[in-house]
Amino acid sequence: MVNFENKERYGIYDLKKIIAILRGPGGCPWDAEQTHESIRRNLLEEAYEAAEAIDNQDPEHLKEELGDVLMQVIFHADIEEKAGNFNFDDVADATVRKLIFRHPHVFGDTSVSGTGEVLDNWEQLKRREKQHGSTADVLAAVAKSLPALWRAEKLQKKAAKEAGFDWPDISGALDKLKEELSELTEAISGRGDAFEELGDVLFSVVNVARFLKVDPEQALSAACDKFTARFRRLEETAESKGVKLEDLSLSEMDKLYEQAKEALKKDYGPKGV
Repeated sequence: MVNFENKERYGIYDLKKIIAILRGPGGCPWDAEQTHESIRRNLLEEAYEAAEAIDNQDPEHLKEELGDVLMQVIFHADIEEKAGNFNFDDVADATVRKLIFRHPHVFGDTSVSGTGEVLDNWEQLKRREKQHGSTADVLAAVAKSLPALWRAEKLQKKAAKEAGFDWPDISGALDKLKEELSELTEAISGRGDAFEELGDVLFSVVNVARFLKVDPEQALSAACDKFTARFRRLEETAESKGVKLEDLSLSEMDKLYEQAKEALKKDYGPKGV
């Protein structure tokens, strides 16, 4: 039996203590065996589940998922504490110091005219803090582990902001997309590298999204939801006619898909979901 006090209500340091117990002698063998690498995916999954709770506007679910994210933070900090590198308080200390440094208009005597200037100052202070000597350094610092669409968007924004490397309006981005689509078509026919050209097309699509002020991840996610809803309607229509999808030709399925698309527009509006 471990030494842990039962309470009416627990706080963050109780969570820290229980993680230490689980990973310590006499605790849980599974927890004790974990490394940063073995639970890296867990951290990502918990963050995405918290994001989904935000999307669903579900406060109770969000409370649960934020707890799971916090547990992951403390778990990773405990791994480092046992390795003798840093502990949870060191993480909090570094974060507090960073927030103070990047908010001189709150904790210092800097004056700002509004949100835009706050964000400009934040980027300048971040660059000084990270000791980025060039725009290339700034771009290289963008996390490679980001979802690729977000990474592309962030790279494009920073290149535009740091060096003015951007078109004056969306027409340039659209022309570039057409150019990359043409190069992909050539590559598919054997005159180029299709893998590389497809990447260039996707990168160009993100540029168009950036000019439209559309989050490319959210736009693609919405398209996935739309496709799922349409395919469900397609399948239900086929079943109502006593037909199995595997018995239909592609053209027959495509016809049902278009019918589903129109039916969902009537039910839910132009977006079809």
